[in-house]
Amino acid sequence: MTVTKVYGSSDPMEWVDFSKDSLKIAAASIAFNPIFWNAIARQEYHNKILTKLFCGNARYGCYFLAVVIFSLGIVRDYIYEGALREQPVLDVLTTPVVKNVAAALFITGNILVVTSMWALGVTGTYLGDYFGILMDARVTGFPFNVTDAPMYHGSSLSFLGTALWFGKPAGILLTAWVWLMYQIARQFEDPFTSEIYAKREREREKKRG
Repeated sequence: MTVTKVYGSSDPMEWVDFSKDSLKIAAASIAFNPIFWNAIARQEYHNKILTKLFCGNARYGCYFLAVVIFSLGIVRDYIYEGALREQPVLDVLTTPVVKNVAAALFITGNILVVTSMWALGVTGTYLGDYFGILMDARVTGFPFNVTDAPMYHGSSLSFLGTALWFGKPAGILLTAWVWLMYQIARQFEDPFTSEIYAKREREREKKRG
């Protein structure tokens, strides 16, 4: 498939081919994932749907959700890279300097994601709080001493690094969409998770009293 290379065009509308269905599908996939896992997690918290599916074993339910979320992430990334292949390349993004920046962003992003998963473990990473699997204490070491949302920030950096590596303005646009979806997700997740732990502390106080 031949992709048009844009040589220094001053018209941003030429940088992204909005007619491609793959671009729309990538945007939909990016939006779907956080909506899906938040909806399922809320249902689990209130109705224990996955715990019931696994005969009352909350940990197995959480592991199942982890596999589903991880798989959806792989599908999303595949769709994203496929969409980029059909998009124009911007000449200014093909320089060695940009390539080096892209590599640094991608590596940094993946370090944040992997170390975050290592620090939290499977249940901490994949919404174990909603299953009643709570951590003993807040994680404050790396990478949480660098950013309060290393998974989301790291993922966004990886998307951006990929976009710059291939010189695709469409990738930068989709990265902005990724970042926005994560910010919206955090507006739902952060207060809800905080309340889960606050509820545990209130129950502990009652027992002490």
